Amino acid sequence: MKLHSSLHFPRRLAFAPRVRASAAATVAVAMASFAVAAPARADATLERIKQRGTLVVGVDGASPPFGIMDPATGKVGGFQTELGADIARRLGVKLETVSVTASTRVQFLQAGKVDLLVANIQWTRERSASLSYAPTPYNEVGGAALVSKRSGITRWEDLKGKVACVSQGSNYAEPLDKTYGAVVKGLRGIPESLLALKGGTCAASVHIQPALYELLHGPHAKEWEGYTLATADQLIPSPTVIWTRRNEADTRAFVDGVIQDWLKSGYLLAQARKFGVPDDYIRKASDNARLGKFDKAPAEIQEQ
Repeated sequence: MKLHSSLHFPRRLAFAPRVRASAAATVAVAMASFAVAAPARADATLERIKQRGTLVVGVDGASPPFGIMDPATGKVGGFQTELGADIARRLGVKLETVSVTASTRVQFLQAGKVDLLVANIQWTRERSASLSYAPTPYNEVGGAALVSKRSGITRWEDLKGKVACVSQGSNYAEPLDKTYGAVVKGLRGIPESLLALKGGTCAASVHIQPALYELLHGPHAKEWEGYTLATADQLIPSPTVIWTRRNEADTRAFVDGVIQDWLKSGYLLAQARKFGVPDDYIRKASDNARLGKFDKAPAEIQEQ
């Protein structure tokens, strides 16, 4: 799949080939997308949601443009919360959000503290081995390196031997280490990584490109005038999916139907534009969805 973008993505994680939905598959998706209650023999997650009348969704904390803090209430809203709210509406239940970090999100889902993860978590083989997910991606995101303008770092290769700070559990750690020879330092999350960059503990802060772009161009841009993205080339652009627990096929199918409807109806594109989420991938995926074509994340890794 080729994205139309001004950025050059040198090292992509390829999606599985697009598939054209058959008439029967289209009917099945529509039924899943517009259901207002769980099936009669739903899996454990859908039964729990129905019984409590609330869908609990794990979202990123205040991390513009995906999560935006409301200073009046202290609650995080924005792109991810709106997506979670739409899933809840389709289930006929209320929404509760729980802020998750790179170090807590997988544990929260596995322990049942959240029902779904609608956070900026891209597909990786390691995550696929322990969690399940709706196979239709709702975005595609790669990594970027925030560096001092005086650092001289203009390519990923320039990080060789230098400290690169990432969030704990980041899928960027392996390519930074093995491909580019960086010294990887895992920290709790983006705020800690940015603090380390400003303090000189790391030469680069490596996180999802849209969040770092927002940092440089958003309302707090003046605080980061001395910093820049090292290169326009994103690190391992990968499909962003909604994560579920293992062995809950009904939940997985329901959420996948919702995502496909978001793409076909233009809802996902509208939300991306509303909150300033880069929409190049979403726009192309939406155009294809209206033709019955959907990208698929790589197949789920089977447990050994």
